[in-house]
Amino acid sequence: MTRTLTAYMPLTTYPEVVSDDAIRTALGFAAELGCELHVSVFSVDIPRMASPADGMLIDVQGMVAAAEETSQIQSKRLQDLVAATAGDSVKVEIKVRRVIMGAALAEATAEARYFDLTLMPWSTSTTATQDLVHALVFDSGRPVLLVPVAARPAPLDHIAIAWDGSRVAARALGDALPLLAPGGRISVLTVTDEKPLSETDLAGALAAVLQRRGYAATAIHVAVGGRKIADALQDAALAEGAALLAMGGFGHSRLRDFILGGATVGVLRNLTVPTLLSH
Repeated sequence: MTRTLTAYMPLTTYPEVVSDDAIRTALGFAAELGCELHVSVFSVDIPRMASPADGMLIDVQGMVAAAEETSQIQSKRLQDLVAATAGDSVKVEIKVRRVIMGAALAEATAEARYFDLTLMPWSTSTTATQDLVHALVFDSGRPVLLVPVAARPAPLDHIAIAWDGSRVAARALGDALPLLAPGGRISVLTVTDEKPLSETDLAGALAAVLQRRGYAATAIHVAVGGRKIADALQDAALAEGAALLAMGGFGHSRLRDFILGGATVGVLRNLTVPTLLSH
């Protein structure tokens, strides 16, 4: 029996919507993966609560109703956009779910656990998408593949692995290998000047193991210099011509920094290569 790769894509419509171009790019990547895509579009249900402003200068209930209507309109529009873009290139199942305000994160995280990975169109202009990615990476137990809007979908015949020998890096490696096209190449990226490592050549050690397993793997040593570590890894992946960067982060807090950039969006505002995050 042929195994089918399944991917999940949650799309929120409140308080903002990710761009159509970002969705189209992510769907192009789904086509390259050859996956079966399951899309959940979340519309919002905002509870009615009494407000001191009701009946005065602000029509709170009218604003609530308008926000719900906009969310429902966007849900239908996104459903049509996904179906039209996917066409015959991606087998896609789309469902629209109406959830109470604030519940989309938990609902999407729970749904993501039933699929091989979550495929997320990435945009720095929507905080709702950033919050959703954070929840999915740390709470779903499944890898999350972020696709920047400027990415050009390409066959996954070359992937880069950020490697420091840690548990989360091993998890990223295990999640990424099934995505590699048959006969594809692997670049093992190890940062050499960011922190002390337990071995002198971790990249070489992993590359040798992968070669014994039948993979075409090459060790790449990356010097951070004055850059952020995530920028250095992305630059190296692009320089090597990799279609995907897989990383588990260099420790829990550093992965959080990669996603949130400390207090805000950090380096993800410069996301330049499709990146698989595992935790």
